[in-house]
Amino acid sequence: MLQGSLFDQAEETALGALAGVRRTVLGAGAWIDVLPGWLSGADALFEHLASGVPWKAERRQMYERVVDVPRLLKFYGAGEPLPHPVLGTARDALSAHYAEELGEPFTTAGLCFYRDGRDSVAWHGDRIGRGDREDTMVAIVSVGAPRDLLLRPLGGGAPTVRRPLGHGDLIVMGGSCQRTWEHAIPKSARATGPRISIQFRPHGVR
Repeated sequence: MLQGSLFDQAEETALGALAGVRRTVLGAGAWIDVLPGWLSGADALFEHLASGVPWKAERRQMYERVVDVPRLLKFYGAGEPLPHPVLGTARDALSAHYAEELGEPFTTAGLCFYRDGRDSVAWHGDRIGRGDREDTMVAIVSVGAPRDLLLRPLGGGAPTVRRPLGHGDLIVMGGSCQRTWEHAIPKSARATGPRISIQFRPHGVR
């Protein structure tokens, strides 16, 4: 069950100004922008998405066996209607704000539903498609209970960057981040509420 944020009691969802984003340079051409609480009314949006999105449980080959993917997923391709109007507004706002650096719009939206602390995603970069060879951006809006997003240089060996994300927070991973760094949502042994992340990407980046 989601425990709502004491700082976000708005019933209607709305976006703040992107002028407040703060950039952290990671190295090797990678950076992240973070804006806490960009989306107000995030708890209401979480409830809408949790109950209204046609979530899919996937299975993947892991060595000699097939295992359940430890989260629920839904992908919206370019031109597909999104499950809430504010997501289209967010995608357009991000495309406009990063137009000069990115040079193209965000076009797709991938949703991940982390139901509790047992759901997770292992270390990876979004390197399917152009992200494997080109600088790009992935923008993530989080609703629901905060979960730690970890970042480390590709292959590890350096201190890990940790950002707790939830309740309308925004993070944008840019530059070479998908090629030279990895990110993960680790499992949590603590009592952890559910979280949904919405990932906006340009065409050809997964």
